Amino acid sequence: MKMLNNVQKARLLHSLLTNEIPEFLGYLNEFTETVLNDKEHIAAGWKDQLFEVELWFELAAEAQRVIAKYPKDLYKSSAVFADQLFGGFMAMFTAHALVQYTTHGKHIDPKFKPAVELFFG
Repeated sequence: MKMLNNVQKARLLHSLLTNEIPEFLGYLNEFTETVLNDKEHIAAGWKDQLFEVELWFELAAEAQRVIAKYPKDLYKSSAVFADQLFGGFMAMFTAHALVQYTTHGKHIDPKFKPAVELFFG
């Protein structure tokens, strides 16, 4: 899997387990709301990270913009899903949300968690 970049991994994940994507996108939207509504608490606990907390907030806001701009395309198109949510720095935020989604048992398809672990774990 090291030969694939994040966009390619996300495209493959979407293609293989399309039925799980609507639920994940709902979770991602809730996750962005939580991050943006709890900035003070998150900032207080943000220590020894690879980047500043402001970038995390910017990525959450960008994820919200993408979800609002491409609501149907994110479900239907693996290319849109991958390109918009897993390109560049956005991949850090979205991959984290994917791992949280499966760690907290929000997924429906039992194959989704091992796929996420394989691609993004």
